Amino acid sequence: MKKIAAFLCGLLVLVHAGAQTPAQQYVNRQSHSGVLKDAVWGALAVHRDGRTLVSLNQSRRMVPASNMKLVTTGTALHYFGPDGRFRTELGYTGEIRDGVLEGDVYIIGHGDPTLGTRDSIATDIGTLFRQWKSLLKEAGIQAIHGRIVGDGTAFEGNLEHRTWGYDDIGTYYGTGTNALSFYANAIDFAVRAATPGEPARVEQTYPQTPWLHFQNYSITGPAGTGNSLYLYTTDLAPHAELRGSFATDRKPKTEHFANKFGALTCAYYFRKYLQDTGCEVTGSYADVDRSGHIRPGSFVPEEKAGKPTVLGETVSAPIADIARITNVRSDNFYAEALFRAMGEDRTGVALFDSCLVAQRQVLTELSIDPDGVRQVDGCGLSRMNYVSPEWMVGFLQAMQQSPAFGAFLSSLPHPGEGTLSALLPSQAGRERICIKSGSMDGVLCYSGYILAPDGSPEVTLSIMTNHTTATPKEVRAVLAHLLKLLMEEI
Repeated sequence: MKKIAAFLCGLLVLVHAGAQTPAQQYVNRQSHSGVLKDAVWGALAVHRDGRTLVSLNQSRRMVPASNMKLVTTGTALHYFGPDGRFRTELGYTGEIRDGVLEGDVYIIGHGDPTLGTRDSIATDIGTLFRQWKSLLKEAGIQAIHGRIVGDGTAFEGNLEHRTWGYDDIGTYYGTGTNALSFYANAIDFAVRAATPGEPARVEQTYPQTPWLHFQNYSITGPAGTGNSLYLYTTDLAPHAELRGSFATDRKPKTEHFANKFGALTCAYYFRKYLQDTGCEVTGSYADVDRSGHIRPGSFVPEEKAGKPTVLGETVSAPIADIARITNVRSDNFYAEALFRAMGEDRTGVALFDSCLVAQRQVLTELSIDPDGVRQVDGCGLSRMNYVSPEWMVGFLQAMQQSPAFGAFLSSLPHPGEGTLSALLPSQAGRERICIKSGSMDGVLCYSGYILAPDGSPEVTLSIMTNHTTATPKEVRAVLAHLLKLLMEEI
C-alpha cells in the first residue's frame, strides 16, 4: 500500500508540473538558476477567463519605480475624465486709467505641466503669450505701471517629496512641481569637457534665470570616467552649484537640470514678451512666496500679494493627452502635476498627504483596497513606495470597469516605444502588448495588458524585480522572454 501511495503522489506531482504553463516553468527556472536567482522579484499574470498563467511571490510588496505612474494616471483619468483640462488664469490688481494699469498683472497657475514646454500637446509659447496679451487688451490695458507676478501658490508645500534623493532633486526628472511652472521647471546647460582637472565648460542655454547665482564646481575627469554631473539647488534660495565630473572622451551634450523657480521664470518671459511686442511694463518680474508676499527677482519679499481680478483663462491639452506622455515617456513632472491636482481639487490642499487622501478615495470608488499599497508620491521616484504584483493586477483589472479605461489603455506604450524602446523592438504582434515600465538602480518592472486580436485585454500582468545585481540589459532579456511566452499562451 505504501508503494501505491507513493506512486500516486508522484503521479500527482507530475500532473501538476505538466499543467504548469511554459511561462510558469520559465519563471521557476529563473528563480533557481537564472540572473534573478538572488533578486527579490515577483510576478502575476491572469487570463480574463480566470486562469493564472504565472504566479511568483505575487503578494510580496516591492518598489514599483515608475509603475506607480499607472496608479496616478489611472486615478486621475477616472477622477477628472479624459477631457479634463488644467486652467491658467490671468488677472490684475489696481486700477485701469486711460489704458494704463496702475497695478500688477498676475499669472495664476492651477498645475498645467505643459506651460512653456516644447511638447506637441502644449500651446506654443508665442501663441500662449499672445492669448494672455489679448486678455489684457480686451480689458483695455495697453501699458502696465506695475509688475508681472507669477503665482504658483495653489499647490502648497514642497516641490519635491522629502524621500527623493538629494542628487535627484537637482535633475530634470526630480525638479518637483508647483501650480505655475515653465518649461517643465527645467534648465538646459550646454556641457563639454575641458583639460583634465579643470572645471567642465558649461553654458546655460534656456531658459535664462538672471536671479540665479550659479557656481561651477565640476571637474573634467580622465577618459573612461563617464558623466556624473548633478546640479545641487533648492527653492529656499536662488543658488545652484554644479558638482561631479565629465570625462574628456565625452562628446559635448545638453544636460537638463532643475529650475526651482517656475513661476518666476514664467513671469520673466511674459514680461519680456510684452516689452518686445510694444507693451510698456515699468515694474519688474516677481513671484509669490510661501508666506503670500510678492518676491521680485532680487528675492527681497515685498508687500502681501493682492487678490487679483480675473480677466480670463487658457487651458491645457486634455488630461488623456497628458497621461499618454506621462506613461510613454515616464515623465515624473507630468505625473506629479496630475497627482497634486487631484489632491488640490478633491481636498482643497495639494500637500502630499492630502494628495494621498484623494488617491485613497478614488481607489475606494474603483473598489480597490487602498491599504494594499504604500504610496508616497505620484511618479514613483521615491523608494518608499511599495506595491505587490497582486495588488497591481487588481488595480489594472478594476480600471477596465472605469469609464476612462479607453483613455487609460491608450496611454500605455507598446514595446519599441518611449521607455520600452529596447524591449522586443522587432517582436511580431508587439502592438498587442500595452505595458508601463518602471526602473531605477536594481529595479525593473513591467505592468499592463496583453490584448486579444479585437483589442480587449486578455491577460493582465505585473512583473517586479528588486535588488538585482545583474545589468538592466540582462534583466530586460529575461522579462522580454517571459512576455513572449505569455503572448504564446493566448
